[in-house]
Amino acid sequence: MSLWNPWHGCHKISPGCLHCYVYRIDAKHGRDSSLVTKTRDFDLPLKKKRNKEYKIPSGDVVYTCFSSDFFLEDADEWRIDVWNMIRARNDLHFFIITKRIDRFNNCLPDDWKDGYENVTICCTVENQDRADYRLPIYLKAPIKHKIIVCEPLLEQINLSAYLGTSIEEVVVGGESGHDARVCNYDWVLDIRKQCIEKKVPFYFKQTGARFIKNGRLYILQRKFQHSQAKKAGIDYR
Repeated sequence: MSLWNPWHGCHKISPGCLHCYVYRIDAKHGRDSSLVTKTRDFDLPLKKKRNKEYKIPSGDVVYTCFSSDFFLEDADEWRIDVWNMIRARNDLHFFIITKRIDRFNNCLPDDWKDGYENVTICCTVENQDRADYRLPIYLKAPIKHKIIVCEPLLEQINLSAYLGTSIEEVVVGGESGHDARVCNYDWVLDIRKQCIEKKVPFYFKQTGARFIKNGRLYILQRKFQHSQAKKAGIDYR
């Protein structure tokens, strides 16, 4: 697994952005997260070591643009170069998460057609309103690999109408940070039930910092949020 952030910085656009971890981390260093800039790793997939081997080895999964949004307007002038690198490194699989699926069709390379085989585009939804806005757009989009990400999960969401055969997985997680909003286990189990009914894989990624189970509120440190979700043993494949 590799992390590639070709640019850094973003703009908050929906309730899920309220306690954005990028803003939270940047604030500790006195950095303005709303300022979008190219990073030193902009061309990371093409960089090589002294022995001429790629720094990112063949077969790796590359988590792309996790300190911004891949379809951010501010990055429009840089994105074509990124697509060219993704095409050149078709021996890697690029994993992209976005809240801006409504900009998807305006941001594609000329040869995209029905999608690149080595790219997964994930659409994130945090509540019913965003699910009902983003997912109809997402389902129509020409993407070969699709995953719905409900993170941070802020309320109960009915995804049933969107869990067609094109969806490869649903990922669910709570919100982290000192000001995190609660995630209720009942909401998680409800989405799991919907996935099982539609035979769509389900992954409970993390509890979040404030987690309600059986009516009791648990405050979990960051280091336990993933392990406690795994301990629940509710993933469905």
